Amino acid sequence: MKFKALAIDIDGTITDTDRRLSLKAVEKLRILDVPVVLATGNVLCYARAASKLIGVCCRIIAENGGIITDGFDKEPIVSDHIHECEQAFSFLSQVVPDMEKLDSSLRRTEIVLRRNFDIESARALLETTGFDVEIIDTHFAIHIKSKKINKGTGLVKMAELMGLEVSDFVAIGDSVNDVEMLDVAGFSVAVGNADSVTKSAADHVTGTTYGDGTAEAIDYLLSKGML
Repeated sequence: MKFKALAIDIDGTITDTDRRLSLKAVEKLRILDVPVVLATGNVLCYARAASKLIGVCCRIIAENGGIITDGFDKEPIVSDHIHECEQAFSFLSQVVPDMEKLDSSLRRTEIVLRRNFDIESARALLETTGFDVEIIDTHFAIHIKSKKINKGTGLVKMAELMGLEVSDFVAIGDSVNDVEMLDVAGFSVAVGNADSVTKSAADHVTGTTYGDGTAEAIDYLLSKGML
């Protein structure tokens, strides 16, 4: 099957652990003849800047599906679940020491925390509440987010905006916050550094890691006539 678009994570997928952009991955993304959607847990301004630098401007799923835009100057679609995330953070911060918000002035749909506390203990505490939120660790930060929103729901909406079916997409990622996106896409790839849950969700796993893995994935897809 030939797919019509590509959705790809940024951190850990086209960057390394220090967020250094892979020029090899960038070169491969730029030669594609299909639209590229950047799908990230990071904030919109970061993703917009990255899309310009990479050269795939400007379809973006940001904040793990909480914000969606299909153009650089277009008004983004923003979810309205931040209040429950704030309530969950307020509850947890009273009982979990050292919880520290990151880039809170830029976040519009979720809470992001430094990775300096026991996430399993926090999850157990949340289960005693009625908050419809979850805690995920992307290996770059810890996110408190709505259970109703994820990169998969974001990709469904993006496909609608683009006049495509979600099954028209190939998705590439590396972390647990990519799993729903990999699940809904027509074909999915996990780069070699992905965690075991993400690899299990993927149709194909690359032998190489980070940006090299993305470059390998694109070569594979092109060689199979899938893009």
